[in-house]
Amino acid sequence: MNLFGGIEAGGTKFVCGFGTGPGDLTIARYPTTTPDETLDRVIGFLKNAELAAVGIGSFGPLDLHRDSPTFGRITTTPKPGWANCELAGRVQSALGVPVGFDTDVNAAALGEARWGAAQAMSDLLYLTVGTGIGGGAIVGGRLLHGLVHPEMGHIRIPHDMVRDPYPGMCPFHGDCLEGLASGPAMMRRWGKPPERLPADHPAWALEAHYLAAAVTNLSLTLSPRRIILGGGVMEQAHLFPLIRTEFARMLNGYVRHPSIEERLDAYIVAPGLAGRSGLLGALALAELALAEQAAR
Repeated sequence: MNLFGGIEAGGTKFVCGFGTGPGDLTIARYPTTTPDETLDRVIGFLKNAELAAVGIGSFGPLDLHRDSPTFGRITTTPKPGWANCELAGRVQSALGVPVGFDTDVNAAALGEARWGAAQAMSDLLYLTVGTGIGGGAIVGGRLLHGLVHPEMGHIRIPHDMVRDPYPGMCPFHGDCLEGLASGPAMMRRWGKPPERLPADHPAWALEAHYLAAAVTNLSLTLSPRRIILGGGVMEQAHLFPLIRTEFARMLNGYVRHPSIEERLDAYIVAPGLAGRSGLLGALALAELALAEQAAR
């Protein structure tokens, strides 16, 4: 059985591992420092295994187009030292195996489709709500790409300045979804990190309103069979019922399907793989890369 490597490249840490799936995963974590130091550690760890392929799910923005001269690179990230950093090519050169490359949230969506809360589903949405907000989607069995890649965290949602005078914190857009509803936005608005806010704090009704607005827009656009909400903010389990209630209110009966009308608690769900969605998705990206090479 082929052994695959996976890299979940984050702005704070890189999580890497090798195995064939959830049952035999060997994992290591390294802080995200400089590109050279971080990638040397990751590559050194992965050299401990005889790998058939490696997958990378990375923070971005990324260049995912294979015919582009900057394919496999992080592009315009504000993270110091990481703009225009080459990831896929460096890993491939060092390890000599096929490399799959995608966004961290697309990787998480793929992991959840393969082993998690959306197994065997051809259409799903994965939204992570934490330090930032990002989304990945599988549509018709394929990861969603396009001109670049989806940036769901930066969609514009209604912002009632009377109810919420906080201007937003996104350096590009101010009050986009990430600017209003990410963990740091909650911290700046309320003066405490989300995990320290009690369940009855007004922060949660506002957060549910913003996330439900995003999920409503995305569900009407992509028509997923399941919506998975992950990330640190979503570890507050009491947030899920609030989002489902707001989501149903916003749809107002327009979409008629038993999954929404009768089984909403199974339509908007937590990840099935907990904190391993991205890493296991990177393993699935490695599988795809090996299959694509064999098909050429």
